[in-house]
Amino acid sequence: MSKFLSFSIAIVFFFRFFIGCDEAKTKKAALADTTIIERPEYFLLRPETEKLYGYSHAVKIGNDIKVSGAVSMDDKGIPTAKGDLLQQMKNCYSDLEKILKHYNCSFDDVVVENIFTTDMPEFLKQSAYRNEIYKKRFPTGSWLGVKELALPEFMIEIELEVYKADE
Repeated sequence: MSKFLSFSIAIVFFFRFFIGCDEAKTKKAALADTTIIERPEYFLLRPETEKLYGYSHAVKIGNDIKVSGAVSMDDKGIPTAKGDLLQQMKNCYSDLEKILKHYNCSFDDVVVENIFTTDMPEFLKQSAYRNEIYKKRFPTGSWLGVKELALPEFMIEIELEVYKADE
């Protein structure tokens, strides 16, 4: 009787294992059929400057948007507000807002903000300006003091990561 019971249990486990594998394969195949491959969408704020330096200002894949560091420059790539960190910060946020609007986003959608500055003490004095940008909540991120940025006139660079939920 125990041999028969052991044999019966072994048969049940044997068939359950193979049926279970088939079910898993079927579920995996169904999931693969519904997976949508998102293509990157690139955005150039200043196409000539970005092509010259070899970068895209933003890339969106699905609900995620990565935004290159914004610096204080005019449309020809010439640094602006030389020596004035607060004005450079305002210019950066102005450019970042243009990029966010392109993707129908706002600063409320920012989840990561990294700030690079060549003058951390001055940045800390001016950092309260960010309260005008982030009215609901602040994103995560880092503030980094660096020796230099791309051009010697740049005192601050701000990069973002954005998550835009489906509407």
